[in-house]
Amino acid sequence: MKAGRPPVWPRRQLIDGIRFRVRTGVPWRDVPVKYGPWGRIYDLFCRWQRDGTWQRIFTRLQSLADAKGAITWDLSVDSMVPRSSACGRGGLLRGCQAVSACRVTVVCLARVRAT
Repeated sequence: MKAGRPPVWPRRQLIDGIRFRVRTGVPWRDVPVKYGPWGRIYDLFCRWQRDGTWQRIFTRLQSLADAKGAITWDLSVDSMVPRSSACGRGGLLRGCQAVSACRVTVVCLARVRAT
């Protein structure tokens, strides 16, 4: 058993507060008090983000849904050549040189089938 004070707010309640915030997009301070103090909710979210808990939860849920065949995978390829003015790329300080960059983005989209 862990030493120290027992938790005042059940972890499930705090997780529900995180889910509310992510679902609605409200600022942390506007999460309803019924989920606990916003500072505790934010602290739990940040700690789990830093230690990789959210990534592990996502990976596990995704693998379970994929095993059931509930996910269809689509592949999307996008490419573009961004350009900027001489001032934007520091051309006035370093002399005008033609600068271009090519970026190819491959996005793998997952769609969960409604059951």
